[in-house]
Amino acid sequence: MNLPRPRLPSRHALAVALSVFALGAISAVHAGNGKHTAPATSSVDEANPLVGTAPLDKKEFIGNAPPPGEPLYSGMTSPGASLPQSSTDAAPVNINADLSFATGVPVAYVYGRPAMIGFTGGGSTYGARAAPMIMPVVGDWTVPPDYAASYYDKSTEKASPGYYAVDLATFHTRAELTVTQWTSLMRFTFPASHRSNVVVNLRRAGGDVEVVGDRTIRGVDTGNHGNHDADGPYFVAEFSRPFAAFGTFHADVNDKGEGLGHEDVQTGQRKVTGNYAGAYVTFDTKDGDQVLVRIAHGHSADEADQRLHAAEGDFDSVHAKARAAWAQLFDRVEVTGGTPKQRALFYSTLYHSFASPRVVARKGEQYTDANGQLKVAAYDLYSPVPYWDTGRNQIALLMLLQPKVVQDIMRSELERAREHGYMNTSFHGDHAVFLYDGAMQRGIPFDYAGAYEVLRKNATDPKGPRGYLAEYDKNGWISDIVPPGNPSPPYAGGKAGVATTLEYAWDDHALADLARRVGKKDDAEIFQRRAANYRNVFDPSVGFFRGRTEDGKWISPFDPAEPYYNFMMKEGSGWSTLWLVPHDVQGLMNLLGGRDAFNAKLDTFFNTPYAPKGICRDCTGVIGQYVQGNQPDQQAAYLYAWSGQPWKTQALTRRILTDLYGSDATGYGYPGMDDQGSTSSWYVLSAMGFYPVDPSTPDYIIGSPLFDSVRLHLGNGKVFEIVARNNSERNMYIQSATLNGKPWTKAWFSDADIANGATLVLTMGPEPSKTWGADPKDAPPSMSAPSPAP
Repeated sequence: MNLPRPRLPSRHALAVALSVFALGAISAVHAGNGKHTAPATSSVDEANPLVGTAPLDKKEFIGNAPPPGEPLYSGMTSPGASLPQSSTDAAPVNINADLSFATGVPVAYVYGRPAMIGFTGGGSTYGARAAPMIMPVVGDWTVPPDYAASYYDKSTEKASPGYYAVDLATFHTRAELTVTQWTSLMRFTFPASHRSNVVVNLRRAGGDVEVVGDRTIRGVDTGNHGNHDADGPYFVAEFSRPFAAFGTFHADVNDKGEGLGHEDVQTGQRKVTGNYAGAYVTFDTKDGDQVLVRIAHGHSADEADQRLHAAEGDFDSVHAKARAAWAQLFDRVEVTGGTPKQRALFYSTLYHSFASPRVVARKGEQYTDANGQLKVAAYDLYSPVPYWDTGRNQIALLMLLQPKVVQDIMRSELERAREHGYMNTSFHGDHAVFLYDGAMQRGIPFDYAGAYEVLRKNATDPKGPRGYLAEYDKNGWISDIVPPGNPSPPYAGGKAGVATTLEYAWDDHALADLARRVGKKDDAEIFQRRAANYRNVFDPSVGFFRGRTEDGKWISPFDPAEPYYNFMMKEGSGWSTLWLVPHDVQGLMNLLGGRDAFNAKLDTFFNTPYAPKGICRDCTGVIGQYVQGNQPDQQAAYLYAWSGQPWKTQALTRRILTDLYGSDATGYGYPGMDDQGSTSSWYVLSAMGFYPVDPSTPDYIIGSPLFDSVRLHLGNGKVFEIVARNNSERNMYIQSATLNGKPWTKAWFSDADIANGATLVLTMGPEPSKTWGADPKDAPPSMSAPSPAP
């Protein structure tokens, strides 16, 4: 279908051209095996936030997802305008989450959707919670949830760090978004019309909305959305020109007599309460007239108003400042070589790696604590860390680049823990200890003794956040309940007993280390013993971790290829959960029968076709039984470093980077979902050539860098450089290495090796080196020693 093109003022022509160029650049094919050239553009200009908004599209990479009638997982990132660890996100919305079926976590935008229903300027886009919705509509508009949607021309859609723009073809209107720390700016360029409207509404749960004077709309989300977000449920939106007309509306979604329910529109009325409460304002515009909307949120109306007026500058100057903030961060990671597509993916995933945690208040700003008390932040205060996701990799990236931010995140988490009584655990496991133990071992100053006391309470109080702790403490493992007739995968009931046991053991190993470091020797011994509990759910008769019933019997039938959401495993199969022992890879190797058996099992894992009966929705991005789209086995490719075959890590990481990111027709595809920066951080770290298999330790496993050179400007001002000589798509294998000019035979390094600045030189070649990194004495540290030879 040919859609009408918006009539744009000539000053937008360059932006449209740049948008088309950006789309073409990221979709470029891989270069050949020749020498790569240095990037011709700034790193901030290489990033495209549209990366991560599309699904993979090749059958061999997406397994058996999705279930009929559901969309394939698309990365679920936001392409909107934001700042690093942004408090707000000015973002497009092309999915009506209130009327759609949830895909795990509801999502506001997917690249392939053809119609835009609005834009949001506050609250978290993760989970599609942001409100209010704001939409420019020329001519007739309709009451939400029947949004007046517009088709949009993909060739005009432009996303860059701190900026988003698109032409709404149906309404011949251009929308542009940018942000400050607390304020979103939306600039709408209208055609000539007496009915150029802007419609502003809360989501289904509703609230109160008021038109104030002839330039302002304010309101409060009294439902469940705004209270979950760092920026608060109150909002104020200020317009750059007076309204020609206005009114209010709401929808009664409980009245199902006709259509979606009953709507109530009141022309000239200033206040409204109810579901989808909102206001419309109308402007009389000439072709090219612009209306600027500034919107800010707060935990009170006064706070929202203060934040709004604290933002200085017009749209273009605010955009320039946002771009500069990202450029300052990106310039700390310099890469040369690689293909244009690889560099674009690298800086785009780096961009998404800073999606969380979000700033709650800058030092000196007011914020509302868990008890509703108004306080002044003594440091930059951050929202909770999603540890099950980003706790596996992103926190290590932050420790390298932003140790001061890490300090403030740790202070924020500890302060919240003292308010609530326990440390934040985030979804599953008890992984906050990874942050504290990892930071302590990297030399980041903090009150670790104070943090330890709260972490210890998490791990020992049966009333605390560790589910089934009494059972875990008594038996050394957590059982599962088998429902009548056995569960059909991917059964979502159960206790995830195997995965929970493994993750608690991992947590306990980190807690034992932290206890030793703060002088709690007796505690350290207790937690060290518990760190071996993973062995209690290993069934040697099948060679897998396997669920047990309360009486200790192995659950049967058992198929390690079947994924489960909560039965025995957590969002994974027996295959993917087998490798969830990052703290004791050598111990796992001992259980599997030694190096040769371990390597054979890993080989089988990566080569056995993924063909389960059950459909795990976010289990996309597959290589054999390996699933890149979810967290449980994302470290698996790096485990060959322990078993003396690091060349397999080198080949696999290159394959994952190439096939499972951006290999779709759009060039924006992601496996599974990003989970607030986790899947993005995997790409960033692996593309640089190393990965923290266990972030609670200071160790990094070497993979195969995509780039000829990576210069990482560490938080202490030093530079860690990785040079890959003779690097190319074909020359992916490390032949030899030096660190600071001295031979380096280990397929890993520690933070202490690079903290004062270092240069790691890797000589690459087209064939695997079977000797480099293969000596058992060069294996990375592990809790267990190798089993003695029989």
